[in-house]
Amino acid sequence: MQLISDEIAVDTGQTTPTFPAIYPELETDFELSNPNSWRRGHPYELYERMRTEAPVMWSKMRSGASRYWSVSRYEDIKAVELQPGIFSSARGGINLAVPERRHWKPEILIRASMDNLISMDEPQHMQMRIQQKDFFIPAYVAELREKVRGKVDRLCDDLEANGPVVDFVKVFSNELPLYTLCEMLGVDEADRPKIVYWMHYLEMASQFMSNPLRTFLGEPLFPFRFKTVVEEMFDYGARVMADRRANPREDLLTVIAHSKLEGDELPQEYLDGSWLLIIFAGNDTTRNSLSGTIKLMTEFPDQRAIVLNDPSMIPKMSEEALRMVSPVKHMRRTALEDTEINGQRIAKDEKVVMWYGAGNRDREVFPNPDVFDMTRDNVGKHIAFGHGIHKCLGARVAQMQLRVAYEQLFARFPNIEFTGQIKYGPNALVHAISKLEVNLYGKGNARPTQVQVKTPSMVS
Repeated sequence: MQLISDEIAVDTGQTTPTFPAIYPELETDFELSNPNSWRRGHPYELYERMRTEAPVMWSKMRSGASRYWSVSRYEDIKAVELQPGIFSSARGGINLAVPERRHWKPEILIRASMDNLISMDEPQHMQMRIQQKDFFIPAYVAELREKVRGKVDRLCDDLEANGPVVDFVKVFSNELPLYTLCEMLGVDEADRPKIVYWMHYLEMASQFMSNPLRTFLGEPLFPFRFKTVVEEMFDYGARVMADRRANPREDLLTVIAHSKLEGDELPQEYLDGSWLLIIFAGNDTTRNSLSGTIKLMTEFPDQRAIVLNDPSMIPKMSEEALRMVSPVKHMRRTALEDTEINGQRIAKDEKVVMWYGAGNRDREVFPNPDVFDMTRDNVGKHIAFGHGIHKCLGARVAQMQLRVAYEQLFARFPNIEFTGQIKYGPNALVHAISKLEVNLYGKGNARPTQVQVKTPSMVS
């Protein structure tokens, strides 16, 4: 079976577009391809300029990698998503850059980032998607909801125990999605701390690439442990996949282990990429949406009041929060033939990058796009999960977690408030909120006094 990583197009260092650029290359101090730029959060002013002045913009890359076309308008992003036969996920992968193979270190991790569902084109993509669908359909999500509800209740207890001022990311939003994903995958309880540990190291790796000194000062042993951590992680994956093939269970790891492409069992490379993709994709989207929603509810108190008065609005609140947070910043496609977007000619093998945060603030689609408005007519039309055949398979699971979380958070802590202390990680792919300080009871408020409620047996 041919691996995506064996056929993927590596960067050539292209600096000039094959066809002349009809839109200007905007001057800005925000480099879209530079992870460190994203420590400031989404560049909303730049997005607005891109949509208005350069909706298909030839864009800079660092370190000699090939440059690319940035697409920022909502309808243009949808047009790219709806033409997978022209804009490929597999030809150049989904990452902004693919270095020469001699730079793939550690190679097993780089390959896993390519050999998975999200980087597949048709017909392989749909074959894999169909085999996993039972863990993302409404019936399964409804069953999972009760487990999530119990976890959220325990996490609310943890918030209260650590409050009133607490890092919401550390105590809550880091914990919930990993719990949910481990439940779906069927990761044994004893192995779950390993997953948390490995995910921490993989996130540290992206920080190390963007700022080695900062990472080294924060965690001096990271460079020396990373290779061993990666080897442990993939050894674990190989053992678990072998076990699920020999001893099937009712879990997603078993489905992955027994998946087939064109009638053949998946090679180990696709097994590695498949379970890691679910951990990464499901974790990042939900985690950062949870944190981002708290921030938005503090910034738009009128919207919080609507939800507190009518909790049935929480689903709409969650959709509007996804639009405004845009937890996945971009996806990349590669042109399989000469084509055109919004009048700009694109050459075969050139990169096309869709900036979801820009599309989700397109005022042509969402009037007053910088205002949180859960009552807007098209509140569910955001593209935070992508669009078309590659729309996130786990969207229902992510939406369910957001709704359950905020039903219970607002019931327990109706005045929970973002204090203004926030940190974003250096990540150009996901809106990585690494710290979000909250006051559980609102600024200047104390912990509510517990009042004993008399039961009938206590009344004389």
